[in-house]
Amino acid sequence: MQQEPHLSPDTGAQPPVFTLMRPGPGDLTVALTGSWTLHGHPPDPTNLLAALDQTVRRLYFTSDGLTHWDTRLLIFLTAILDTAGQRQIVVDRAGLPPGVRRLLTLSEAVPEQVTYSPTGRELLATRVGRAVLALVEQGREVATFTGEILLAILALLAGKKPFKAQDFWYFIQNCGIGSLPIVSLIAALVGVILSFVGAVQLQMFGAQIYVANLVGLGMVLEMGALMSGVIIAGRIGASYAAQLGTMQVNEEIDALRTMGISPVGFLVLPRILALMLMLPLLCVYADIMGILGGSVIGVTMLDLSLVEFLEQARKSIQLSQFGQGILKASVFGVLIGFAGCLRGMQCGRSALAVGEATTSAVVTSIVLIVVSDSFITYLLYR
Repeated sequence: MQQEPHLSPDTGAQPPVFTLMRPGPGDLTVALTGSWTLHGHPPDPTNLLAALDQTVRRLYFTSDGLTHWDTRLLIFLTAILDTAGQRQIVVDRAGLPPGVRRLLTLSEAVPEQVTYSPTGRELLATRVGRAVLALVEQGREVATFTGEILLAILALLAGKKPFKAQDFWYFIQNCGIGSLPIVSLIAALVGVILSFVGAVQLQMFGAQIYVANLVGLGMVLEMGALMSGVIIAGRIGASYAAQLGTMQVNEEIDALRTMGISPVGFLVLPRILALMLMLPLLCVYADIMGILGGSVIGVTMLDLSLVEFLEQARKSIQLSQFGQGILKASVFGVLIGFAGCLRGMQCGRSALAVGEATTSAVVTSIVLIVVSDSFITYLLYR
C-alpha cells in the first residue's frame, strides 16, 4: 500500500496533515490527521487534486487522527468533493466525522442563488421573447387561479362549506368596520375639495347653490366608489397578499394541500366574498361623508344653510346614478380581493418575496380599479 504524506508548513503541534493511500486499483483514501482549524495553515491540496485522475474511481476518507476541525476543513473538503464530482468519482464519506457529514449535506441541499445579472447587452429579440414567455406564464397562472375560484364558488352553491363561518365574519369585520375611520377621513376631505373647487368657479356666476349638485353627483357617481376602492386596496389588498405570502413562506399552504383542503376555497374565497359585500356599504358611507364634508364649505363660504345644501344635493341625485356607484364598488371589491390573493399565492419563499407581493398587490389593484371604472362608465353611458 503506497503512502504519500503531505504536511503543512505550520511547525506548531499537531499540524493539519493529509495522507494519500491506494489500497487497491481504482481506490484512493485520504487520511486526515492533526488540527484543521482557522488558526493554522492547511496543506496545499494541489497534489491531492492531481491524484484524482482517470485511474481513480472511488474516493474514501479516514479521520482517526483528526483532533480538531472547523470551517477550514469544510472548505478543504468542498474543493475536493467538487473536483471529484466533475470527474465522476464516487465519494464515500463514511470515514468523516458525523458533524462534517451533516454540514456538507446541508451546504449541498441549498442551491446557490445568483444575485447578479450577466454582463453584456441582450438582443432585442431575446428580451421580447423573455417578456412574451413571462406574459404567457402569468396568463396561465391567472386562468388557473380563476378556475379554482369558480370551482370553490360552485362547491359553496352546492351546499359544501369550503371555509369556516367565523373566518368569513372576521374578514367582514376587518374590511368593513375596521376601515370606517380612514374612509370617513378621506371621503370627507374629498367632499371638501370638490365643494371648494366648485365654489371658486360658480361664485363668479352667482350659481353657488349648484355646488351641492357638483358634490352630490361627484361623490355618488365616481369619487365615493373610487376613493373607497383605493383605500381598501392599500389597506386590505396589501394585507391579503402579506398574509398569504407569509403562509407560503411557512409552507402552511402546502400543508393544506397535503391534507386535501383547497387553499383557494379555504383562504381566498372568504376574503373575496367579504370585500364584495362590504365595499358597496363602504361606498354608501363614503358618499354620505363626502356630501357632509362638502356642506362645510357650502355653509361657511357660500352662506348656504345645511338643510338647503342637503336638499339641493338630494334633488340632483337619481336612483340609477346611485346604483351605478354601488355596482362599481362591488366590482372593485372582487378585483381587489382577486389581485391581493393572487399575488399572495404567487409569492416566493423569502421575506423579500413577501414585500414584493404586497407591493405588486397594491399596484395591480389600483390599475384594475381605474381600468374597470373607465370600462363600466363607458358601458353604462352607451
